[in-house]
Amino acid sequence: MWLCFQLGAREHYAVPRALFRRRVLEQLATDAWVPPGSPLAALPFGLGERFHPDLTAAPVQAWNSHLLAFELAARFRRLSDWPLILARNDWFQRKVVTCLSSSQLSVVGSRPILFAYSYAARDIFRFAKAHGWKTVLSQIDPGPVEEEIVRTEHEIHPEFVSDWRPAPVEYWQTWRQELELADKIVVNSDWARTALERSGVNQQKLAIIPLAYEPPADDSPTTHEYPDRFTLERPLRVLFLGQVNLRKGVARLLEAAQALRNESIEFWMVGPRQCRPPEQLRRLKNVRWFGRVTQANAAQYYRDADIFILPTLSDGFALTQLEAQAHGLPVIASRRCGEMVRDSINGIVLEESTPDAIVEALQFCLRNPDQLAQFSENATIGERFSLSCLGATLCALAA
Repeated sequence: MWLCFQLGAREHYAVPRALFRRRVLEQLATDAWVPPGSPLAALPFGLGERFHPDLTAAPVQAWNSHLLAFELAARFRRLSDWPLILARNDWFQRKVVTCLSSSQLSVVGSRPILFAYSYAARDIFRFAKAHGWKTVLSQIDPGPVEEEIVRTEHEIHPEFVSDWRPAPVEYWQTWRQELELADKIVVNSDWARTALERSGVNQQKLAIIPLAYEPPADDSPTTHEYPDRFTLERPLRVLFLGQVNLRKGVARLLEAAQALRNESIEFWMVGPRQCRPPEQLRRLKNVRWFGRVTQANAAQYYRDADIFILPTLSDGFALTQLEAQAHGLPVIASRRCGEMVRDSINGIVLEESTPDAIVEALQFCLRNPDQLAQFSENATIGERFSLSCLGATLCALAA
């Protein structure tokens, strides 16, 4: 039986959902659980999406009131950025260990399997190992290698104003301890595995398990209609959806948009803006800024766009690729993320996320709308990225 410990709504709760379907989820413990209609969803703490209907009947332990108390105290103390992240990770682990120690979380059998996400797992794993339990760590990103890539990108583009800072030393020290305590370390892509190996992570512990995604049951199939040719009145609509920051390749994407400013292409930038581009890029007439949207509202952008672009410099996987494909949307993606795009089948793979490579890919799409239509027809998620495959692979990993 599995115990899952999850801070936040990462991956739409895919792991506990997959394990619950296989009837091996003993408990999901998470910071907040807010069913539809709860007044907590209206509070300014982003709790509206802390629920999934697939887990309505699942055994879930959450600490809603304690989380609100923590967040209010953090605001009073003016905690932000890394101090807030570290404090929140520590708070969550203390809640879990306290509940495990007092048997508030039910444990069937003498050797449950504990699943937790990186950077908020060390203390939980210490408790587990002291009791002889098996531990599975899900590594959410490519670790220190990614941080160095992002640091370099900020040095190259100082004109992009950003609050990004490298993680404090204690963050990586805690992470190293998690790696030692983990029996297995799950990464979501070959790129993430390569990056961890560069950081000296034990190769024998690593296992690649891609993310899983299933569209909501009430989602209707999307059919994308492409014109015979794109014009200024009907431009190629290019969707970027995610965190608007340098790690996601935004500087390079906006440079490509500037180079294509006289073409029949329109860029939709959807997501929280975590950097401030220079004025000449921020005011490009072929770029539209939409800001943060809810998960439910994001679906409409996937339906209305012609192609999704992910020029990321580093991602553990990037779930947005699967969301786009689930809506029949072709994808242009970097090599440095999950291997979902089959080049020239359901999209285009960027060998390097440079402005020139992005321009070349988009010009191909602009000139070949019939090929875009074919990419869209081939846009399917497939069994490899299903919840059933995720559950089976996890169970086989821990056997």
